[in-house]
Amino acid sequence: MSAWVLPDHIADVLPSEARHIEELRRDLLDTARGYGYELVMPPLLEHLDSLLTGTGEALDLQTFKLVDQLSGRMLGLRADTTQQVARIDAHLLNRRGVTRLCYCGPVLHTRPGRPHATREPLQLGAEIYGHAGIEADVEVLRLALDCLGAAHLGEVQLDLGDARIPRAVLAGVDAPEALLAEVRSALAAKDVSGLKSLTGAFPAPVRDALVALSQLYGDAQVLDEAAQALGSFPAVRPALETLRRLAASVPAGRASFDLADLRGYAYYSGARFAMYVPGASDAIVRGGRYDEVGAVFGRNRPAVGFSLDLRELVAVVPARPLRAAIRAPWSDDRALSGAIAALRADGETVVCAMPGHESEIDEFRCDRELVLSAGTWNVISL
Repeated sequence: MSAWVLPDHIADVLPSEARHIEELRRDLLDTARGYGYELVMPPLLEHLDSLLTGTGEALDLQTFKLVDQLSGRMLGLRADTTQQVARIDAHLLNRRGVTRLCYCGPVLHTRPGRPHATREPLQLGAEIYGHAGIEADVEVLRLALDCLGAAHLGEVQLDLGDARIPRAVLAGVDAPEALLAEVRSALAAKDVSGLKSLTGAFPAPVRDALVALSQLYGDAQVLDEAAQALGSFPAVRPALETLRRLAASVPAGRASFDLADLRGYAYYSGARFAMYVPGASDAIVRGGRYDEVGAVFGRNRPAVGFSLDLRELVAVVPARPLRAAIRAPWSDDRALSGAIAALRADGETVVCAMPGHESEIDEFRCDRELVLSAGTWNVISL
């Protein structure tokens, strides 16, 4: 095998894709800054016991591990950035009020999340700490939608759910964890026959509620159906009210509901959302409330956030036009050098053609040229 062949599901990012990713990164971080989110840059690796504590335990099999040659301690290459941002909020900033943080950087996965996916996503996200009210959920949801708007994605379908609903139904069940895990899998797969088989020994109200829950997906009418089918579980009511208010906070017709979606079940503590766009095989954005994320760091603060992979996003956004540039000859002429420097200082891209070569740049559109006319260098249109 050639030494320069990259590992499976790892790839170089070439100029056109890299330009698109970088332009998206800037636009999305600027969108977050417009909401008052502060940029943080956690390290790519840190002590394993910090990365995999609390909710981070779910990432154990996705985390690359190595030994620190300085301390002898185990290190991990982050598979997700949220745990690190929670640590920053808890220990480095330690603010009493609301803290809004955003980030963008690579994460590494031992295995791809699905066929053809990269093991090195470029994760961008935003998180708000310190506010337990629905206002934080609404803000994060709107910011995520605005980020996709900044990427010129208008056809966004929002899917809403709440981790409190399946938890409320299963709360009173005395069963082995292995059986409960099978029940959750059958519920997520909407496997009604499997649910009936697995829950034969459960109390009848729980069994009936689980079967009903597996069918509760669709438009806003689902919430009314859930209130009827799950009304005997008091903890379901506030979750349904949260979903109603979240749906009301976005443009009409954008939201659908899947009350049996258990992705992130061990992670999310309340409302969660996923956003889908044409051309993407899975959700392009995932987020929600995860109030327990900071508990292991000694500050169990309310938290809501979202994240996305810029590499996945760039594959579905509309193509962006090339940046206009000016072509110039290569010369030691001081007047020419001064003219080029002045243009670049004004924000123009000036591409100097090397002697004997035509410009081979594909990522800039040279629509003008710097030419010598009557003893001065002037820009003319091509």
